[in-house]
Amino acid sequence: MNSPALRDFALLMARLVLGVVFIAHGYQHWIGEGMRRTAQQFAQAGVPQPRLAAYLAGSLELVGGAMLIIGLLTTIVAGILALMMLAAGYFMHLEAGFFASDGGIEFPLVLTVLLGLIVVFGSGRVSLDKVLIDG
Repeated sequence: MNSPALRDFALLMARLVLGVVFIAHGYQHWIGEGMRRTAQQFAQAGVPQPRLAAYLAGSLELVGGAMLIIGLLTTIVAGILALMMLAAGYFMHLEAGFFASDGGIEFPLVLTVLLGLIVVFGSGRVSLDKVLIDG
């Protein structure tokens, strides 16, 4: 079954879930653990410019998550977040193995694939992108 309505619903659900996940992690970086702690974790993992990277990651997660939810500049935002997840997977998770329960690559890998689907298929008809393009 190749229903446009079903595809749009699936894209909306993926955007909503990803948006909430990224907002939660951005909030965790900014408020929960704080930027100082996040930068320390990044430094320990060998992330270049850890303080700048922490602020960039936290901001991209908060703003990008919100943009995914409303469907604004969706493919660009999803592409940027996918690249960020690849970097996070490499620097923060790769050495811990596969499983998320061990801090492994599983979680960033799933996020990257879902973001990649949004890059390929777009935001769907239930998005600000669609409203702005169609006027």
